[in-house]
Amino acid sequence: MKTRCYLCFLLVVGFTAACADSTAPDSPLVADLGRNDVRARDPQALGVTAMTRNLYIGADVDVVIAALASPDPADDVPTLLDAIAVLQHTDFPTRAEALADEIARPRPDVIGLQEVEQLHIDLTSLGLPVAINQNFLAILGAALARRGLHYAVAGRVTNVTAFLLSGAINLTDEDVILVNADRVTVLPGVAAHTYSTNLGVVAPGVELKRGWVQIDALIGGERITVASTHLESGSNTTPAFPALRAAQATELVASVGAAPRAILLGDFNDTEGSPMYGVVTGAGFTDTWARLRPGVAGLTCCEPPDLSNPLPLLFERIDYVFARGLEGPDGALHGRIAVVGNRPGDRVPGPAYLIWPSDHAGVVARLRDRETNVAASVARWASEAGGVRERP
Repeated sequence: MKTRCYLCFLLVVGFTAACADSTAPDSPLVADLGRNDVRARDPQALGVTAMTRNLYIGADVDVVIAALASPDPADDVPTLLDAIAVLQHTDFPTRAEALADEIARPRPDVIGLQEVEQLHIDLTSLGLPVAINQNFLAILGAALARRGLHYAVAGRVTNVTAFLLSGAINLTDEDVILVNADRVTVLPGVAAHTYSTNLGVVAPGVELKRGWVQIDALIGGERITVASTHLESGSNTTPAFPALRAAQATELVASVGAAPRAILLGDFNDTEGSPMYGVVTGAGFTDTWARLRPGVAGLTCCEPPDLSNPLPLLFERIDYVFARGLEGPDGALHGRIAVVGNRPGDRVPGPAYLIWPSDHAGVVARLRDRETNVAASVARWASEAGGVRERP
């Protein structure tokens, strides 16, 4: 989520809801990205499909951090219990099924995941009968496997950590890159880095830090550098936060360096025109959404914390697929791009009501037509999608 949602130790849910597949019909563009995939017949037919997805911890925990940071310990446990009431309704195992459905439709080559949590919780010492061990990546991986999808962890970086109540609550927050093992070969040299500029310790036992994970991979026979990140949150009205994100983005693009073909995925927590945006685009990266769908808002953040709203309430675009060196023979960027998880039909039955897959929407882009006859490939895409296509 846009605000502080890293204390996922709050996910002290004493049950996991029954899994539910999304039965809503696909939007035309997502159907176009996911059906009649010519890569099943010819792995070299298309360049690369990339997705970014913030999994969402499950509650707005700004108030929890504030309680932990305050000198009065009396408000810590009551605030935790208030958050539990929300978390019981935003159960991640339920949402993971919807997220797996999103991935199953376009079958991306690479996926950048943010807010990937590992939870180890035992609150019996507080008189609460709660003992939970929950691994978001394992839960999502199992959901993907049930759909016959073969995704592998290519790299991961540890971000936020929390060790609280003498170890009763222990969390690790990560960014992860998944690759489609049927199509992608990860090359040696996977790297995980922590930014040199971070907020650091914000409450006893809670350290907020950010980083990025970076791989080189062969996708459709082409070497592409892929990096995924989750830049620091914080209001744009406070100058320190945009400056912090710009500093982090500077490290990110420096790490990717002069790689001729590269993709940056992630929750960048900032909007078009921000200092961060200027750093990334100034390094030669194209904002694929702005290029392929100019004038379309493409909002990705954020739904209310309890995910109970019947209509989407997304209000800004902060999740990106940036690309460099993936232009077509004519020097222009060709492809299609869609926002996913932003339609009322994407909600799934939660423990108490229909819930969104995440408080963010995801972004999936198919880039780089490898055929020399671009017009012919566009005609093929349009035919396979029943006449629905994005910009050629």
